[in-house]
Amino acid sequence: MPALRERPSGRIERLKRRVDFQAVAAGRRRFVAPGLILQTRPRGPLAAPGESPRVGFTASRKVGNAVARNRARRRLKAAAQAVLARHAAPAHDYVLIARPQTVDRPFCLLLGDLEAGLRRLGLWRGEAAPPAAVREAADTPA
Repeated sequence: MPALRERPSGRIERLKRRVDFQAVAAGRRRFVAPGLILQTRPRGPLAAPGESPRVGFTASRKVGNAVARNRARRRLKAAAQAVLARHAAPAHDYVLIARPQTVDRPFCLLLGDLEAGLRRLGLWRGEAAPPAAVREAADTPA
């Protein structure tokens, strides 16, 4: 999957070993959204500050049969391509866990779930989010 590795300032590597997935889960930093669960952890003191992020994907049987699990994983990979490749903090590991809603959730909402997770965990890199006061003022009618 070469497109997942493209990144303007580096690359995104894949998490493949069970011990890496377990280490991220043990970090206890997570964001739960209707479309996905985002778990993350900093790589540690041995990682270089600009080291590229790593991402892993998982879908359990709770998501559905094999066809549904594979579709959910493909959708998470596409979301990671669109969001993590440009906005993920370097030197971090990310695990995207599929939920039953991942399969049917509109893709734009899935992207929004991932963006919200990065912002909530303080790992968003790129253009700054508008301050809460500005967002609230824009939402209220004049």
